[in-house]
Amino acid sequence: MIELKTPDEIEQMRPAGRFVAETLTALADAADVGVNLLELDRLAHDRIRAAGAESCYIDYHPSFGAMPFGKVLCTSVNDAVLHGLPHDYRLRDGDLLSVDFAASVNGWVADSALSVIVGTPRDEDARLIDVTMRALDAGVAAARTGSKIGDISAAIAQVARGAGYSINTDFGGHGVGRTMHGDPHIPNDGRAGRGYPLRPGLVVAIEPWFLQSTDKIVTDADGWTLRSADGSRGAHMEHTIAITEDGPLVLTAR
Repeated sequence: MIELKTPDEIEQMRPAGRFVAETLTALADAADVGVNLLELDRLAHDRIRAAGAESCYIDYHPSFGAMPFGKVLCTSVNDAVLHGLPHDYRLRDGDLLSVDFAASVNGWVADSALSVIVGTPRDEDARLIDVTMRALDAGVAAARTGSKIGDISAAIAQVARGAGYSINTDFGGHGVGRTMHGDPHIPNDGRAGRGYPLRPGLVVAIEPWFLQSTDKIVTDADGWTLRSADGSRGAHMEHTIAITEDGPLVLTAR
């Protein structure tokens, strides 16, 4: 069921958005050569405790997960792009790291993700991240009262296809509120003018993710981490936004 938030409820969601944005910034700053993925997860866990927030991930167990997630971050490295389960791995020079983080503050959820290059960048990785960020910006710009879900999807796809990337629609954006995942689903490809109409009070996460040379994914042995089928690298960007009469409000702006 799709739920619309009142202006007061959207204001109540701002602290969650700020907390998630500030935590992702801290994690991006901490991601350096030699840093263990488990250290990043501990950093996020410490921030959750200090803020009196709640993790949306640690007990998360959807139908596609092999078990409760058990960590507070998704850390996906190189050919991993989504749902990366933090494990004993030290970041290396040139790694492409995607971090996805969601938390609840005062009962309201925000969800966001970013991708960064650790150490020395590779041109193809920098381009992939740039295109993914531009696709997110295009999706947000299309999220206006009177438009449709398909307008967001089409705007994302136009950026990706213009850069030569194919698109997987198994996972995408979603509604956000008291829980992390709700209706509507927002695929990263679609037809403009189609789908659910965007109304003031709709709060969603928009999250483009692309792989360098495929749109096929496989599940890692940990039962969670999704990797490219051909070993190519991936990037992931996400913001939680609210639809308002004045345009999209990015609650997780960094």
